[in-house]
Amino acid sequence: MALSAKVFRLAEPLPQDIIYDKLVHHRVVDEVEGLRLERFFRNVARVGDSLRAEYVFDEPIEMDVAGETRLLPRRRYAPIAFVEYQGVMYLIVLEKRFRANRIALEISEILFISRDKVLEAYTTHEILKSLHESSPESTRVIYFDNVDIPNVKKLALYGEALADTDLYSQYLRHGLIWYVVFQHRETGYIVGITRNMIVVMFTKATSDEFIDFIVDHVIPLVR
Repeated sequence: MALSAKVFRLAEPLPQDIIYDKLVHHRVVDEVEGLRLERFFRNVARVGDSLRAEYVFDEPIEMDVAGETRLLPRRRYAPIAFVEYQGVMYLIVLEKRFRANRIALEISEILFISRDKVLEAYTTHEILKSLHESSPESTRVIYFDNVDIPNVKKLALYGEALADTDLYSQYLRHGLIWYVVFQHRETGYIVGITRNMIVVMFTKATSDEFIDFIVDHVIPLVR
């Protein structure tokens, strides 16, 4: 099963010592229709130059119990990491986009008492273009957006179509690269990256290995 993550940046610098203190002391308990729902961080620790933890949170879900629909808590775990790169502190959340965005907003409130201090991180069309063109044989998928053809929102190249340089050049004239899936030359991992820093790991890897890859090879792509 593919692992998904999203990279964010902190709007203001914050030392890891302060982040550590705020995370280890954070615990929220809510009551929803008689359910006890908790949110807290566990396993907060420094790993190399990064600060890592698991964000633990309960979600109410409807389940069929002996033919009766009941609301029950479901506990979820989202690995996170903070790392500083070139004077900017970044947050990595290992979750799919919607949950990652929600967790980022909650972390912004925890760290800054404000929901607008953990922001989207972005790379550029030019950087994704160079990822493909530096090793086109390693590319598996390219999606283009901002397409100027009427009634066409996205264009895509898969598999053998990627070897068609004329088709690739044609798509470049009509859109911007939004998403690239490629095999990373140094690690051999097959990964996908979007311009708004959603990262998908298609190769089997642990959460820590995925975070290591993002720290070493993805965050340097942010602009």
